[in-house]
Amino acid sequence: MTPNLSTIILYARDMQRTAAFYQTFFGFVTTGSVVEGLIELRAADHGAGILIHQAAKSVKLGQAAVKLMFDVADIEGFKKLSAERGLIFGSTHQAKGYAFANAKDPDGNSVAISSRAFRENT
Repeated sequence: MTPNLSTIILYARDMQRTAAFYQTFFGFVTTGSVVEGLIELRAADHGAGILIHQAAKSVKLGQAAVKLMFDVADIEGFKKLSAERGLIFGSTHQAKGYAFANAKDPDGNSVAISSRAFRENT
């Protein structure tokens, strides 16, 4: 049996703000309610869910050890829409057959948009 990645836990200083960020910019669905110390976010169509957990004061946030990458076919279009709603991505980088751009969530965690999943096989 091969396990599937179904949930990512993110630690946040302001749980509601972080939940709202992923809901607003990446379409996650949530009630925003804290249940058992967590706010649950479900992917609108598919993909792993996110649990937002209150970070202890001792937790150092925003480390580069983890980056959440979201599949986006139209990088520039998504960047424009995100900027209109308040999220600014950095420069678009070109790789072998795809593009990507980076930003940070409210807690300094790295997030990226990438068209890699949509590239043509070469």
